[in-house]
Amino acid sequence: MQFVDEASIIVEAGKGGNGCLSFRREKYVPRGGPDGGDGGHGGSVYLIGDDALNTLIDFKFQRFYKAQNGQGGMGRQMSGKAGEDLHVKVPVGTTVIDEDTLEVIADVTEIGQVVLVGEGGRRGLGNIHFKSSTNRAPRRTTPGTEGDRRNLRLEMKVMADVGLLGMPNAGKSTLIRSVSAAKPKVANYPFTTLVPNLGVVKLGMHEHFVMADVPGLIEGASDGAGLGLRFLKHLTRTRLLFHVVDVAPFDESDPVEAAKAIVHELGQFSPALSERPRWLVLNKFDLLPEDEREERAQKIIQALNWEGPVFRISAISSDGTDKLVQAAYRWLTEQRRLENEDEEALAREEEMRRRMEEESVARTEARLGRRRKRDDEDDEDFDDDDYDVEVEYAP
Repeated sequence: MQFVDEASIIVEAGKGGNGCLSFRREKYVPRGGPDGGDGGHGGSVYLIGDDALNTLIDFKFQRFYKAQNGQGGMGRQMSGKAGEDLHVKVPVGTTVIDEDTLEVIADVTEIGQVVLVGEGGRRGLGNIHFKSSTNRAPRRTTPGTEGDRRNLRLEMKVMADVGLLGMPNAGKSTLIRSVSAAKPKVANYPFTTLVPNLGVVKLGMHEHFVMADVPGLIEGASDGAGLGLRFLKHLTRTRLLFHVVDVAPFDESDPVEAAKAIVHELGQFSPALSERPRWLVLNKFDLLPEDEREERAQKIIQALNWEGPVFRISAISSDGTDKLVQAAYRWLTEQRRLENEDEEALAREEEMRRRMEEESVARTEARLGRRRKRDDEDDEDFDDDDYDVEVEYAP
């Protein structure tokens, strides 16, 4: 299945049914009075989080979603049937943005979470409501109101506990294959991974966590180079980052410079994300001679002024991976315990997520603003005299 993490859709709630203009007409009841019923409310549009979905591909083929209109009122004081609500399933981890106002409507982060994105129109009133002591035969009714219509932007971020960060060919996909059941493509060339991959790392019957592998970064990724800018956002949902460094690159590039470039791009993309807990994972250690391994590791550690945990592994042979995932599971368990018991720890985590969401919204606003400006410029350059004119190019 194709992975799609961004989509634009249009939602339209149902129109409320009109009120009915009617008078009671029966034998022996010459002046029965008004009996026009009310219309039905229009259906609303809701988004609902579904863990069975992991891509927005469906929204690329169907972009318009409309709820049912309310039925009009009828005589004999019969109200019209309300329009049925429309529930649209979206992946858990989807941010919903109003493209016209750039307002973040909601963040769907839980299974079954329901978000109202289009409220149905109100029903119209029948003429029975306008009867009075001075107006015994009112001919007044009210129409149903229009339902909300919105242009929405859906942006999905994968939900994972641990995110893998690194240059192309650093061995991130090999690592996730080694410790989970995920089987991303692995090959000896850059950008083998083109979409995020999720893997469940199981340590026991009830001991597991989710790991995310995103396409590798290159220098300039925070400015849009390569695939990094598009997929870095998926790391904002993670609690812990593994900075994977290839200590023996096949192209003989400098691992130190590669590690520094990743740190720089992460800070440029999101200062809040760069403050996330991050562990240094030195991969492909088995490709180095034994007498050079520690010297290479210390060189990278010192160049980065690294003070956090450091793990030396070989993903392809699984050397050191058990120690890595067990340490990650213990750390994640401790973090959840602290957040449950310590209000300050929970407040810090919520503040971190709030900052990252604000940065995400700012990036979205900037991107949509640039697109609007480009569209406006295209409209200004449009010349009606040249429209729909066949042009023949002479040799």
